[in-house]
Amino acid sequence: MDGLGRNEHRELDREVLIDSGQDPVSQVIDQTETEDDAEPSFFSKWTLPSILFLLTVFTTLWAGAYQAYSGPVRGPLNFLLASPEALWRGIPFAGSLLFILTTHELGHYLLSRIHRVPASLPLFIPGPPHFIGTFGAIIRMRGPILSRRALFDIGVAGPLAGFVVAVIVLIIGLSLSTVVDRTATYGLHLGEPLLLQFMSWVVVGPLPPEADVVLHPIGFAAWFGLFVTSLNLLPIGQLDGGHVAYALWGSRQRTMALAFLPILLILGFVGWSGWFLWAFMAGLWGVGHPPVMDPDVPLGRNRTIVGWIALAVFVITFAPVPFSFH
Repeated sequence: MDGLGRNEHRELDREVLIDSGQDPVSQVIDQTETEDDAEPSFFSKWTLPSILFLLTVFTTLWAGAYQAYSGPVRGPLNFLLASPEALWRGIPFAGSLLFILTTHELGHYLLSRIHRVPASLPLFIPGPPHFIGTFGAIIRMRGPILSRRALFDIGVAGPLAGFVVAVIVLIIGLSLSTVVDRTATYGLHLGEPLLLQFMSWVVVGPLPPEADVVLHPIGFAAWFGLFVTSLNLLPIGQLDGGHVAYALWGSRQRTMALAFLPILLILGFVGWSGWFLWAFMAGLWGVGHPPVMDPDVPLGRNRTIVGWIALAVFVITFAPVPFSFH
């Protein structure tokens, strides 16, 4: 599955694997940070989230427009200086990506409000326009999550909300994508999780071995939304998956996280080197989840079912080799 057309890979051939290996997105996507209970200032509560969001709108527009640019190789900065009027071409990609990420973060935010856990508005992190133009977003928790049920609800709401929107966007993106001869494509190839393979078969139809799909920018944004979902559902530390696994299985979450570390290392050797960073970050964050005050209170049947649904979402959105070059 190609994320971009062949002309849209002119600098990604040199840069994407380096950027992906460092994986700045993974460092910030959907992490929670605990702050003092003091009332936040107007700047931190409203001004900073607004400024960061507007900057991210600009950088994702820039990235989307640069993906669609088919002129000579000049780099994103020269492209912007020479053709600022072409930024509007980034609207399909930027709008789709920000819709998915915003829905994900608002899932956390709204459930935090329902459970009366103080939390900031989503803080988007603008990034270089060479790839997607953002490092993701975070929600800062300004108070501890004391309840096991609150931990589960807040942790699972973001990935499932973002997943639903990503699937809708994926259907639209696939319907606008192009089927090409596989031998005519080169550059960045995207991993194909089970869900993408199934949706491609439904929307595009069965493909012969020599054919491939070049994703429309909307489809590429949806693919990245699925990628973010799978990363966040890893059952490690205070990732969303760590919250959900701890709420479901308590101290056994640490065992699950320790089991995932060698898997990530193996995938780093045989597939995408970015998994080495994830294994390192897991050790840095801590693989285990901190305890809550009511660990023995049962989640109930409905939450347990939702938890298994979240596990299924992880399985169908996970790509062992998310990026490769051909």
